[in-house]
Amino acid sequence: MIILIMTTLISFTVPTIIMLMTSKKSINDREKSSPFECGFDPKSSARMPFSLSFFLIAVIFLIFDVEIVLILPIMITFKTSNMLTWLMSTMFFIIMLLGGLYYEWYQGALKWAE
Repeated sequence: MIILIMTTLISFTVPTIIMLMTSKKSINDREKSSPFECGFDPKSSARMPFSLSFFLIAVIFLIFDVEIVLILPIMITFKTSNMLTWLMSTMFFIIMLLGGLYYEWYQGALKWAE
């Protein structure tokens, strides 16, 4: 029981002493206390405007990559699965992809020049 109390006491006091010793900050050194931002002024606006079209194209590209990863195993499972089940699941997946493409086209996400 004594060992448990001593271990608990040591495990709380040693980190507390270390944190108190290292928390001393120098007010005189402004450059070291300011954040490092690769030569940019940290006091200016951190937000820069970006084109929403580039963001949408990047998201569509990521979705396309995931689609490719999901389509590749379809041909591998052709030999080992039931033909009707394979055909229904493949057609459902392709119809879902075409529905997403139609929705993107309908919403105007694919119109680049405007």
